[in-house]
Amino acid sequence: MSYTIDRKFENASMTEIEERTRKALADAGFGVLTEIDVKATMKKKIDKDMDGYLILGACNPNMAWQAIGHEPRVGAMLPCNVILRETGSGVEVSAVDPRASMSAIDNAELARVAGGVRDRLGKAVAGI
Repeated sequence: MSYTIDRKFENASMTEIEERTRKALADAGFGVLTEIDVKATMKKKIDKDMDGYLILGACNPNMAWQAIGHEPRVGAMLPCNVILRETGSGVEVSAVDPRASMSAIDNAELARVAGGVRDRLGKAVAGI
């Protein structure tokens, strides 16, 4: 089982794909709660250079509410991370597959919610 939902964009800029990703997430009902510029962090903390790498922590509040209701400690695994990373030929977007990440928790209701989140994230990635 793959643990991410992926899409590649040849000859695209990080700025363009970031804008499109944020819009697609919003259109699918997700807000971006956290942002980590990994490239800038690595340069600042350990003086290492790398290609662009951005982590967006996306959350659908209604689905998070359901998940927490079924499994109160699931917040340790939230939000759903979506990465944008520069490659030699463009930008790749990878969203966590919630079914894969939640498979460690034995809870059928949580698995159902995770499947719904996966469907929405899949539509968002397809809509970029």
